Parts: sequence; structure tokens; C-alpha cells
Amino acid sequence: MKPFRKLGNLLLSLCLLVACSATNAQVNKPKFHVIAFYTAKNDQAHISFVHEANKWFPLMAKKYHFAYDSTSNWSNMNAEFLSHYQVVLFLDTRPDDPAQRIAFQKYMENGGGWIGFHFSAFALTPSDFPANWDWYHNTFLGSGQYVSNTWRPTSAILRVEDKHHPVTKGLPTLWKSQPNEWYRWEKDLRLNPDITILLAIDSTSFPLGTGPKQNEIWYSGYYPVVWSNKNYKMVYMNMGHNDIDYEHHTNKDLSHTFDNALEDKLIINSLMWVGEGKKTAK
Repeated sequence: MKPFRKLGNLLLSLCLLVACSATNAQVNKPKFHVIAFYTAKNDQAHISFVHEANKWFPLMAKKYHFAYDSTSNWSNMNAEFLSHYQVVLFLDTRPDDPAQRIAFQKYMENGGGWIGFHFSAFALTPSDFPANWDWYHNTFLGSGQYVSNTWRPTSAILRVEDKHHPVTKGLPTLWKSQPNEWYRWEKDLRLNPDITILLAIDSTSFPLGTGPKQNEIWYSGYYPVVWSNKNYKMVYMNMGHNDIDYEHHTNKDLSHTFDNALEDKLIINSLMWVGEGKKTAK
């Protein structure tokens, strides 16, 4: 009987090994896959943010169990490539090729997730980034063209506008951001029923910016900085412009976006929601 007992023990061990391997594979399987597109040219503040993001997100991927890839090849913005990812990030710019734009729109309309940072929403006619993508800037983002910005990059007191949205979970009503160049937009997002404003600049931030030009300092007004469109799994956040030492021509980083526990939580909340959450959070 001993040979049969040994064989039984061996089979039991093999079954346990297979079961453990399957369990480990399930545990280690990423919850979702993220692809970040970037350009990282011309503006050192945006380049700095992209480099920082491509170091920070892989660390968060290990911690929160998602997979992260990045590419500066915008020709990858096609249906076959995007089919391997549940979340797309625009770290600085946007696609300009018509075919790439169509592929991105279809990806979003089919339930894909997206987070855009800072310059990814920029559009101004005339400029190198003209307002020539109506669906993206007017329907998807809802903001229209860029109008103006603060200068220098300055921290702001941000106010949570929707406390029940998954993106703002665990954030205090008021908190201080990292330094950033803040944008003002053509359209009033409060008037758009498809837009959920998640965070805005609190009035205690004013005056915001230091100039030297007076129009670069904001003294009043309503400025949304993070919002979502109810028809898509998307979040836009105006953060993504590090402070840089331009004055002394060193181009050294004077601030980092991913150096603030609450701002990091906002980004992770956003990523987990668009990666795993439902299409809308009304």
C-alpha cells in the first residue's frame, strides 16, 4: 500500500502547487492597463512633469496593482493598440492627426477611461495648438478655448465641489495644492449639464499668481480645476505644470506635482475610478 500512498501524496502536492500558482497568478494579475501618451517638447515645465509622471506612475502601479506603459509615439493612437488598455492618459499634449482623433473618440464612446493633465486641454486659435477639434474641446471637455493663465506657478487653496464623487473620496473640503500655472477657459462649465465640477479654486487663494504682468494675477472669479463629463469615464485636472527656474537660466525644477499627499490621492482616486468604475457617477 505504501507506493499508492506515496503516489497519492505526490498527486495531492501537485494539486496544491497548481492551486497556489493559479491563486498567485490571479492576485498578481493587473486590475487594469494604463497607457500614457506624451510629447515632452518645448516647455520645460511640461517636460519636467512628464518625466516625473513616468517615474511616479510605475511606483503606484506596483502599489495599487495596475499595469503602466507610456509612449511618445502618437501613431499608437489606433483601435488595435488602444484595445489592450482600459485607461489612456494625456500627460501634456493631444493628438493632432485626424485618424488618431477618431480612434480616441471611438475609444471613449466605447467605455474607455481617460485622465488628461494641464496642457492636454489647451487650445487657442491662432497658436501651435488651434481650437480645431470640436468634439474634444467643446463636447468632451466642455471648456472650449484657453483664455488666460496665472503666473508664476503658485499653490492654490482648492475646494471640493462634489463630495460624493469617487474622485474626491477622502479629500478635505479645502486643501493646498502644489504650485501650478492655472488656466481660465472660454466656457462656463457650471452651465453645462454634462459636466460635474469636482474641484475649484477657493476664494481664499486670491490674489493668485505674482505676475509681473497684472493680468497674470487673479483677484476674483470662479475657476474649475478638476472636472468630469457624465457621458464618459474621464477626469481632466489642470495640474501638470512644475515651477522652473527660468529667470536664472538653470531650468531646474523648483516644485514637483507628485509631492503632495492629497494631490497624489486625488490622482489615484481618479485613476482607480476611470480604470474600474462605472461609466458615469451622477
